[in-house]
Parts: sequence; C-alpha cells; structure tokens
Amino acid sequence: MSQTITPSKLEPALAPNPAKGGQVNESSNAIGEFVQETLALTKRLFIQLQRRPSTLIAGVIQPFMWLILFGALFYNAPGGLFGNDLNYAQFLAPGIIVFTAFSGALNAGLPVMFDREFGFLNRLLVAPLSTRYSIVAASTIYIIALSFIQTAVIVAASALLGAGLPSLAGLGTIALIVFLIVLGVTALSLGLAFALPGHIELIAVIFVTNLPLLFASTALAPLSFMAGWLQVVASLNPLTYAIDPIRYLYLNNNLTLNSVVLQTPWASLNFGSILLVLIAFDALVLLTIQPLLRRRFA
Repeated sequence: MSQTITPSKLEPALAPNPAKGGQVNESSNAIGEFVQETLALTKRLFIQLQRRPSTLIAGVIQPFMWLILFGALFYNAPGGLFGNDLNYAQFLAPGIIVFTAFSGALNAGLPVMFDREFGFLNRLLVAPLSTRYSIVAASTIYIIALSFIQTAVIVAASALLGAGLPSLAGLGTIALIVFLIVLGVTALSLGLAFALPGHIELIAVIFVTNLPLLFASTALAPLSFMAGWLQVVASLNPLTYAIDPIRYLYLNNNLTLNSVVLQTPWASLNFGSILLVLIAFDALVLLTIQPLLRRRFA
C-alpha cells in the first residue's frame, strides 16, 4: 500500500536546524548585505564625483596654491627660523596635508544634507536596507578615499618644492594619521548633517570652524611663536596632534612610539601618546553621534 507524505510531515524535515549554524548563517548574510549596500552607496558617490569632478579638482588645486603662496611669503625668512635644518616647505607641508584632509572631512555632511533636502535620503530610509548605517559608512569611505588622493598630491608637490619625501614607512604613518583625523571629523560632520535643519546652517558651522581651527593649530607656526593662551588652545586642537607627528617624519626617518613629537605647555608627548589622543578623539565623536543616528534611523 502506498503511503502519502503530507506537507505537515515534510516541514519539520526541511526546516533549518538552529543547532547547525543557522544563527551563524544569518550573521554572515547580514554582514554580506551591509558590505553590498555600503559598496553600492559608495559607488553612487563616486559616480557623482565623475560627473562633477570640480570638487576633487578644487581640493587638489587649493592646497597646491597654499604651498606655493606661503612658500613664497616666507622665501626670505632667516635661516633656522623654524628650527635647525628645517625649511618652510618642510614645516608647511604637514600643516597643508592635515588641514586639507580636515576641510574635506568637515564638508562630508553636505551631500547627506542635500540628499535630505531633495528627498533622496527619505527613499533610502524606507528602502529594505539590512542596516541604515551603510549610509554613514559609504560617506565615510568616500571622504577617506578623497583625502588619500589629496594627501598623495600634496606630498608629491611638496617634494618638488624642496620639502623632501618621507620613507615608505613614513608614508604609511602619514596615511594612518590622516585616516584617524578624517574618521573623527567625518563622523562629526555627518552627525551635524542629521542634527541641523538645513544646509545653510551646516555651511555656517563649516565657515565658523574652518579657519579658526587652522590658525589655532601648529599648521602655520610652531607653538613657541604663539601667545601663551593660544598655545593652550592649540594644544587642545586635534589638528595639532595630527600635524606634529607628520612634521617629525619630514625630519626623521626613525619614528617610534617613544619618539617625542610634541611639546605642549604641560607635557611632552611621544608618538604613542599622540595616537591614543587621536583614537580617543574618534571614539568620543562616534559615541556622541550614536544616539542621534539611532533616533534618525529608527
């Protein structure tokens, strides 16, 4: 006699067994979907850049002009003004590298703000994304990639202008420092893009923040040239902690974690301490914007 197998008997046999790694598969699928969504959104940003390359062109031309103009401004400066065996091209190049990366990262929130105002962000928020944090991750990857391109151009241009070229390990260290400062500032800018009501307010914050942080850092002058109160302000500026290690690399090829790279009014900091400060800055910004992003992405 033939026996009929009903669907109710098949379901238990075909159902996945949680004990055999069902949760692992779900976790790996979630990670894969997050990566796929992030890459797709990042590709969209690069397509926009390809169609309107003026942003990248301006971001490369401006620091190159800074190098030429400031180099010419201090062309007849007394020898040794900025330290023994240090010309102004070597002194200026690290400041231009960091400030260019900082300016690009500070503008990271503008595309997101325009997406908000034109309604595209709302479409992303209602789309079946595995996680909406892929929106933030894509913007971060895009800005970091642009910062590395700008940094490479500035390093090459400053080498042609007499600043020299750091060693291969030094170039890797520069990339690490640029990554750390860009990560924190990009996260801050993206947080502002979700917190402020419109692009006018975000642009106002960028304008008010940009130049004061430049002049309140060691980008254009060492701490010893500054008034006492400005030395304190510059020693609290994250840009200073990114500039001085790169400046040290232009003079020394043997940078270690114990190398003293910054003299603040209250302590001498080595490279290891500088890295901890930059990592703490990134962690503080990321923790600060987490509640805001959760509310916006809810």
